[in-house]
Amino acid sequence: MNEATLTVKDQAEALAIFGPQDSYLKKARKRTGTSVVLRGNVISISGELDNVNECLELLNLWKSTYRLKGDLLDSDVVASLSDSTDSMQNPMPLSDSLTALTELGEPRDRDIRAARVGKDKVSSISARTDGQGDYMQAMKEHPLVFCDGPAGCGKTYLAVAQALAALQSEEVRKIVLVRPAVEAGEKLGYLPGDMIAKVNPFVRPLLDAINDMLDFDQVRRYMANDVIEIAPLAFMRGRTLNDTFMILDEAQNTTVTQMKMFLTRMGVNSRIVVTGDATQNDLPSGIKNGLDDGIRRLSKVKGVAIVKMTGEDIVRHRLVREIVSAYETEE
Repeated sequence: MNEATLTVKDQAEALAIFGPQDSYLKKARKRTGTSVVLRGNVISISGELDNVNECLELLNLWKSTYRLKGDLLDSDVVASLSDSTDSMQNPMPLSDSLTALTELGEPRDRDIRAARVGKDKVSSISARTDGQGDYMQAMKEHPLVFCDGPAGCGKTYLAVAQALAALQSEEVRKIVLVRPAVEAGEKLGYLPGDMIAKVNPFVRPLLDAINDMLDFDQVRRYMANDVIEIAPLAFMRGRTLNDTFMILDEAQNTTVTQMKMFLTRMGVNSRIVVTGDATQNDLPSGIKNGLDDGIRRLSKVKGVAIVKMTGEDIVRHRLVREIVSAYETEE
């Protein structure tokens, strides 16, 4: 019995190589007749020498594909397994395989991996516009990101996806979703129920995004264990949050003081994404909003990314783009 090992960076990389429900791993085992086991961040392969070498090269190729492109798709796996019997006996050297990979086109490193988790699949969420691509890249590379853009361009959805991806890859231990409780032009009155029930109408878009990416039981479990927390902006004062991904949505409805208070909650190994639409300000007339002020003050600070999206980035119904354009033209 022979054995070889392959080291992966983290659980997210192992998950990508093994595939949804270990589907890629099962293909590798079936093709090579080897035993493959993951212990920590080390993959152990055992079996006949030639089979072990073949399986090791296959997993190495998948790992390299994932690192080069930020993802490993079914098509990549099928292509790697589609060799003829002769090719199986004389596989392409790994260096040649890597050279071929670099020639396949643009890297997919703007995708958000493992963000959508259901009962039977793990998939990627990809940018549909250049603006979304810039936004997704900024969230990966900067601990603090401001995103200003019109309704329908995916600001909230992509921020939640990135937060869940960071949680699943163990980059953070907690997600905190925050929204200012500002009514959009109509008085709701006193709402019944506990704090979650009271703030629910204001954070509903954030919850909708989460429910689209996780199954109901997982959402309930995360919230019960305080892994995902919903908090009104006013309740953030005095806290310091470490290892946390914080999202402040509808930031155009914060005051300058509130924005300063929220940003200074940032603890060790934490990340913040601030989203909003400066054209939909519901603050009383004459009050400066925290989104515009924060972008102005922090635009030149190292580690802060400012992303401006436009009507070209709207991905809802085609009429939304026309509606936004009509109102902007009138104004």
